[in-house]
Amino acid sequence: MSFKRHIPNIVTLLNLFSGCIAVIFAVNGNFIAAAIFVFLGVFFDFFDGLLARKLNVQSPLGIQLDSLADLVTSGVVPGIIMFQLISEATNSPKLGVNSDSWNSVFHWEEFQLPVLPLIGLFITLASAYRLAKFNLDEDQQTYFKGLPVPANTLVILSLPLILEYQNNDLINSVIYNKWFLISLTLLSCYLLNSNIKLFALKFKNWGFKDNAVRYIFLILSVVLLIVLHFAAIPLVIGLYIVLSLVTQSKI
Repeated sequence: MSFKRHIPNIVTLLNLFSGCIAVIFAVNGNFIAAAIFVFLGVFFDFFDGLLARKLNVQSPLGIQLDSLADLVTSGVVPGIIMFQLISEATNSPKLGVNSDSWNSVFHWEEFQLPVLPLIGLFITLASAYRLAKFNLDEDQQTYFKGLPVPANTLVILSLPLILEYQNNDLINSVIYNKWFLISLTLLSCYLLNSNIKLFALKFKNWGFKDNAVRYIFLILSVVLLIVLHFAAIPLVIGLYIVLSLVTQSKI
């Protein structure tokens, strides 16, 4: 069998590998390192499909593997990060068991599980549901129905990056507001599984007339990122949704 048919799947597994490393960092509260590996995973996620098309080796296995990798990189990681952020916003006790040995007897009285931050894991559940629907939906070839999980992940990942690198008191107070975080979680879950049609960044040709919304989106996104840095990421995703709603009839 030709080795080239395995190349896209290898790239997909690199996405999964990056996601697993990101999970480790996210669980330990190192959001910056987690974000780096998620961005790396999203990079691999973009190229596995491109390689499959270029090499003409698309397969049902590749589709399923891609979704499984995305669930970890763009589903589990943002869920954990939101769990951690809500925990910090509510001053919840740290999750853990006091023990000197990894295989010691488990004592329930030493185990503390904050309940409210678990809402953050709804993002993981909604991402899994969205990916499963995507695999069964044959219509989403030229557009997306609902917010793609990598786009939603970028919004969640932007929060700790904004806190770390922009450090604005007003913005920090908003991000560390538990009601803001819970509302953002529920909004994410809705957008992931909504029936809103969102344009795909796939160019059939380079003409402006056929790709006006894509060019406008890319130009405005670059401007926002240059001016606002990480704080621009939620605005870019919001712009993506608004432009898609405005051009519904053309998608």
